[in-house]
Amino acid sequence: MTSSHWLIILTLAVAALSIRIIGLFAGSKVRASKHSWVLEELPGLIVVSLIATSLSGQSVQMWMAAAVALAVAITTNHVIATMCLGVVAFAGLSLITG
Repeated sequence: MTSSHWLIILTLAVAALSIRIIGLFAGSKVRASKHSWVLEELPGLIVVSLIATSLSGQSVQMWMAAAVALAVAITTNHVIATMCLGVVAFAGLSLITG
């Protein structure tokens, strides 16, 4: 490898380490502030945003299966049950509607 390759590797390693260290300091500052509730809600918000963007432009069967999965998630609060019943609902709706 040439020296330019090693320079790129070193630069990326320093950048990755810097991002982690800055994240640790920023996270501790946010935890100590009045905005700490954001960290508690963040994982759920990320999952909802991923699901919402993946549902845009999908079929009616997909939306109905997502509604079934939402109902299961609300009633059971069980991830595996939600995934399984959502998949079963989509498969069943796809078989029914062809």
